[in-house]
Amino acid sequence: MPPLAVVPVIEQPLPYAGRLELRATDAIDLAVIHCTELPDLATAREYGERVLYPSGTGNSGHYYIDRDGTVLRYVPEARVAHHVRGHNPRAIGIELVNRGRWPDWLDSRRQAMDEAYPEVQVEALAALLRQLAAALPSLRFVAGHEDLDRETVAASDDPSKQVQRKLDPGPRFPWHQLLAAIPLQRLPV
Repeated sequence: MPPLAVVPVIEQPLPYAGRLELRATDAIDLAVIHCTELPDLATAREYGERVLYPSGTGNSGHYYIDRDGTVLRYVPEARVAHHVRGHNPRAIGIELVNRGRWPDWLDSRRQAMDEAYPEVQVEALAALLRQLAAALPSLRFVAGHEDLDRETVAASDDPSKQVQRKLDPGPRFPWHQLLAAIPLQRLPV
């Protein structure tokens, strides 16, 4: 396994980060890999700042990694971010900037996720996960959003067809490369 390199993290807390539920960091045993399914980091930030819940919070991950490997923290680990149904209290959410199916997420004719993940982005993710594993001794597992949310919904173009709600990080994500570079194992699902 590669040596522990410290990845620089830029602090950019979401305006509502202090309203998110507190948790003990020793409860964190899972990192969930997402892709933003948006065109760029600025659009991802805009989506993350949207208030969607009565608590004055919205959907976001803890970390965002841009295509050039820049790592930003939007939510501290001690706060529960809203990024994956049913697993948020135990999980760190890491969003990789990638178009995914944008802008037609649920169109049955546009379910391919063709954008590759740049090497520098994957290396930054691996370095961040090694850093988190060293700081959070309970962190043992990693999963893709697609592993944990398998719900299907009616396609936006044809309600008689079903599409998977979440496909990220998708078929172009280099799981073998990542798992060889981190001390975590893929969550059995």
